[in-house]
Amino acid sequence: MIRSAQALGGFGMVLNKGEREAGTILVVILDNQGAGTVLDRMPQLDGTRKWCEVTSQAFDNLNEIQPYLDRRVQQDPDMWIVELTVADRERFIRETLSAA
Repeated sequence: MIRSAQALGGFGMVLNKGEREAGTILVVILDNQGAGTVLDRMPQLDGTRKWCEVTSQAFDNLNEIQPYLDRRVQQDPDMWIVELTVADRERFIRETLSAA
């Protein structure tokens, strides 16, 4: 994911390093203005997991996501949190994460 963001001229980093083999992953995707979306892989009825938006923030209120991330890490310290900054958030989700 980080390499995909960098290939598109973006930036990526790991905010929380979790369990190497079994940690769940949250993805924070920000655009250049700071508006963001948090995605989690949610179980579906057919047994697969699909990336779903669990919370978001507007560019005029940049602190909406952090309390959610803090709560999730307290609940699951083995969780990975990856933050990606890309120019076009929706396009990145559609073209990169939909294939994952």
